[in-house]
This record gives sequence, C-alpha cells and structure tokens, in this order.
Amino acid sequence: MPPDRLEGLLDEPRPGTPRKIGDDQIAETIRLTLETAPPGATHWSLRSMAKAVGYAPSTIHRIWRAFGLQPHRSETFKLSSDPLFVEKVRDIVGLYMSPPERALVLCVDEKSQIQALDRTQPLLPMRPGQAERRTHDHTRHGTTSLFAALDIATGAVIGRCYPKHRSSEFRRFLDKVEAAVLADLAVHLVMDNYATHKTKPVRDWLAKRPRWHVHVTPTGASWINQVKRFFANLAEKQIRRGVHRSTAQLEADIRAFIDAQNADPKPFRWTKFADDILAAIQRFCLRA
Repeated sequence: MPPDRLEGLLDEPRPGTPRKIGDDQIAETIRLTLETAPPGATHWSLRSMAKAVGYAPSTIHRIWRAFGLQPHRSETFKLSSDPLFVEKVRDIVGLYMSPPERALVLCVDEKSQIQALDRTQPLLPMRPGQAERRTHDHTRHGTTSLFAALDIATGAVIGRCYPKHRSSEFRRFLDKVEAAVLADLAVHLVMDNYATHKTKPVRDWLAKRPRWHVHVTPTGASWINQVKRFFANLAEKQIRRGVHRSTAQLEADIRAFIDAQNADPKPFRWTKFADDILAAIQRFCLRA
C-alpha cells in the first residue's frame, strides 16, 4: 500500500474510557487553586479540593501535577531595599568571578548565639530498619559566637569562638586574620553592615591598614556572602544533631569541624554573573 504521508499522522481512536472531565472543568479547578482558599484554611489540600469540585483526590493530584501546582509548599523570599544594591552586587560578584592579583578575598561574618544543647534523654542510635531517634526537647548549656573568614580561592576558613559578639571581639578576630595573612597580599573583606562591623575602633583599625579593602554586602542580601554557605554546612553537619553539655564542648566540636574543612578545603563555586542575578531579580519583580 502507498504511504499515507501527512494524512497518516492523524490520531486514531484509542481504547479505554473516554475523558469525563473536559478542559473547562480542568481550567476551573486550576482557577480555584490559584485564586481561592478553602473555608477555614490558608491553602487547598487534595481532599478539600476534591470535595469542592466533586472529583476524586487522585484526579486532583493528576491535574496539579500536570500544571506544576503544589499548594502544600511555600517558600520565602526577601528583596533588598538597599539604594546601592546594583552597585554592591556588581562589586562583590566581580570579586568572586575575577579576583584581583596578589590579593586575598575573605568573606567574613559571625554566627552568633550558637546554643550548646543536650537532649533530655539518651540518644537511640541508628540500627538496621530504624533511624536515629532523639527527644524533641533539650537542655541548654549556654551559648557561643563564631567569627569566621572564608578564603574564596581555597575554601580554607579562619574561625574563632567568643562568648559574645561585640565590636571588641570582632576587632580581636581581625587581629587573628591579620596574623594569618601574608604581609605582601592585599586583603579584600566582604562583610555586611552590621553594627558590630562599623564601630569607631573597627573603623580606626581598618584605616591604619591601607592594604585592607572593605566591600559591604547589600542590606537584606546575606546570600551574597559565601561564608553563609559555610555556616549552613556547620549547622547541618555538626551543630543541629550534636550533643553538647557545655560551651567548651561545643567550641571544641566547632574547631574540629574547621580543622577538617581546612585539611581538605574546597571552595564554593560561584557561577552567576552580576547581570544574570540582576536579570533574575527583575523577572521576579515583574512577575510579582
């Protein structure tokens, strides 16, 4: 038989039960999901939507999955209100993507009020077929604050714990960083505009050291400071599930984590150019 060519591309009737829900009904379900909320709740669930439109929960699930709707999920965001946001993003991202020669770029910040927590009952360790279990409540044994400087080129970290996080502790930490950095290198410091960082003793300390250059992150944009990623790793891998019966024990574990990081350091790879970041924020604002 001769080929049907283009006419052969027509869809033939298929076996199975015909669709009982048309495009209009699907569109109405999507509209309800996006524009309304169920009585007494902030968002729809499969069962509440199924009851509202008269379909099975499995049908609602297929509709939501087809259109990428997840009413049970919610994410957070914050747009910086810094009037110099664009300039600061270009400045700091420029350091990340093209660091100056004969210079060290350090991301500096503090993780304050880290609690030394112990569980009220002994931990039940993991075993085959059972996850590790711990009590939901805990006993507090004091706090400590970690000041850290991340070398973006190597991933190495200079860290020091202090009982408090005042400007005096920050200045002492800068002394520690100064002693660890080669004297013939310029130092580019990426940090936020927190009150601890801009007191007169700190400003005077920086003014006496012309090789130190400060790059301030935009207000409300802590994500641009790479040391925050190190703090997240520390919390996830050491602090959150740790058992600490004293601040001394907590600080010892923090130092051990930093030592392990420095024994095999790996830098975080920054991949977004400033123009890409600004364009993404513009698209978000236009969509909102």
